[in-house]
Amino acid sequence: MAICFPGEDASYRDARDKLLEAEMQLRKQLESVAALRRKLPSGGRIPQDYVFDEDNGQVLFSQLFKSETPTLMVYNFMFGPAMSQACTSCTSILDGLNGTAPHVMDRVPLVVVAKSPMPRIREFAKERGWTNLRLVSSAHNTYNLDYHGELENGSQMPMLNVFVKRGDAIHHFYGTELLYAPVEQGQDARHVDLIWPLWNLFDLTPEGRGKQWYPKLKYHNLASSS
Repeated sequence: MAICFPGEDASYRDARDKLLEAEMQLRKQLESVAALRRKLPSGGRIPQDYVFDEDNGQVLFSQLFKSETPTLMVYNFMFGPAMSQACTSCTSILDGLNGTAPHVMDRVPLVVVAKSPMPRIREFAKERGWTNLRLVSSAHNTYNLDYHGELENGSQMPMLNVFVKRGDAIHHFYGTELLYAPVEQGQDARHVDLIWPLWNLFDLTPEGRGKQWYPKLKYHNLASSS
């Protein structure tokens, strides 16, 4: 069904209709990719039942699942002990996920893991107002390195992994491997775009994503709209 907006002319509508056709194809392609993802076979079994630090002690990887669902989502938060501050991009993602988490976790458990000690993670979470995220520390295990949330030199990487239980075994199901795939000129990896609405909002503007801009931990020039 064709629609129009006040004051538009024929040249605008023609260009917009062509864009709409492309958007419809993109919608179809997104669903095709999602369908391929859902059909993935079980990946490799986890090499060990990792022990994570949590606020009140320790928790096993297998205990992060909910009894009623076989799926677990784990996001690698770039906040290692050698980093002077948390990754600003990861922080932007988690600011958004903090609001979304209750809805997500009604169906699938979502866990955020960082390499820093748990007290440091909790202090930062309190500063950000993250009250809905389940946060754990991998300070004493190799999870980050094993699942590509860390490089051999200790650098932290922003990886999202999904795991599934098959009987008594836990298997890897999906990881955002676009992070490590070749990138076309003028693009970044975009491996976690689907969980990061910031860039999708910018894509709707005439300016687009822009160049050399990254999220900040604090913004000092936000003027009141009142």
